[in-house]
Amino acid sequence: MAAIDMIRPLNGSGFSIARIFGAIASWNDARVTRKALSKLSARELDDIGLNPGDIDQIAARSYR
Repeated sequence: MAAIDMIRPLNGSGFSIARIFGAIASWNDARVTRKALSKLSARELDDIGLNPGDIDQIAARSYR
């Protein structure tokens, strides 16, 4: 019985189940980060050295 390796690309195109799940996990991390930071007030963001305009940049970094 043959086993299928789900981590290596099937045909060299870079497709793999692991990459898809990794992309979904990264997207979800960015979504959670954006949601958590959006709940903070401007004062609370200032306390941690951020302003409301930084939220999208911070979330985008966690997505990459």
